[in-house]
Amino acid sequence: MSKCRAVVWPKVLLFGDSITQFSFQPNGWGAEIANKLARKCDVVNRGLSGYNSRWARIMASDSYLNLSVHREHIARNKNPQQHVPLQEYSENLKELIKILASAGVSADKIIFITPPPIHEPAWEKECILKGCALNRANAVTGQYAQACVEAAGQSGADVLDLWTLMQKEGQDFTEYLCDGLHLSQKGNQFVSEQLWRLLQRRVEDCPLSFLTGQMWILPTLRPLCSVIDTDFTYQPSVLFGFFFAIQ
Repeated sequence: MSKCRAVVWPKVLLFGDSITQFSFQPNGWGAEIANKLARKCDVVNRGLSGYNSRWARIMASDSYLNLSVHREHIARNKNPQQHVPLQEYSENLKELIKILASAGVSADKIIFITPPPIHEPAWEKECILKGCALNRANAVTGQYAQACVEAAGQSGADVLDLWTLMQKEGQDFTEYLCDGLHLSQKGNQFVSEQLWRLLQRRVEDCPLSFLTGQMWILPTLRPLCSVIDTDFTYQPSVLFGFFFAIQ
C-alpha cells in the first residue's frame, strides 16, 4: 500500500455582515481574492447580513465560526436593535481578537476593515423606499472607523481604513457605492486591490508545489496523475488569515 501524504490547505476567513456576505457575488472583492488564491488557500465567506459586533462576539464565543468577524451597524440611534454604542463597539473588536487568540490565531493574522464612507443622499432614498428616515451619518461612521483603526493598533492587528482611503484628497467616493451604503462594482475592485496589498505578503510563505516549485498546494495534473492518485489525501487545515469587515 502506498504511503499517503496529507495535503494541508491554509484558509482565509472573511467574517462580516452584508458587505462581506455579498463579496462573493460576481466581481465581488471576496471572489477576486479567492481567485488570486486559487490552489493556494481556501477562502471561506462567513458574512452575515445585518449582524453587528455584539452578535459577532456571541457567535465567535459559541464557536459558530470555530476560527473565525463582523461589520457594525452605525446609526443615529434610529435602529436600536442593531445599533451598538461606540465604546462597546471598540471593546467588542478587542474581545474578538482575544477569542481568536484563544483558538490559536495570532493578531498578525488578522486584518480589520473599517466601514466605507456613507453617501447620505443616496442612502436616504433607500431608507424612504423602506418606509423609514435616514438612519446613518457619514460623520458618525467616521468615528467608528477611527475606533476600528485604534482597536487594531492596540491589539497588534493590521487594518484597511476604507473610510479614509475612499475620501482621500477629497475624491468622489460615491462611485464606490451602489446605494450609498453597499459597494458598487468599482468599490469592490477598490477593496480587492487595497486588501491584496496587505494580504499578499502574508501568503508568500504558503507551501510550494512539492515538484514544480510554483506557489500551488498541488502540482499540475496531467504529468502527475499517478503521483496524485497514490501520494495525496485531502486534509483541511487551521486558518491562515482573517478579514474583519467591521462597520
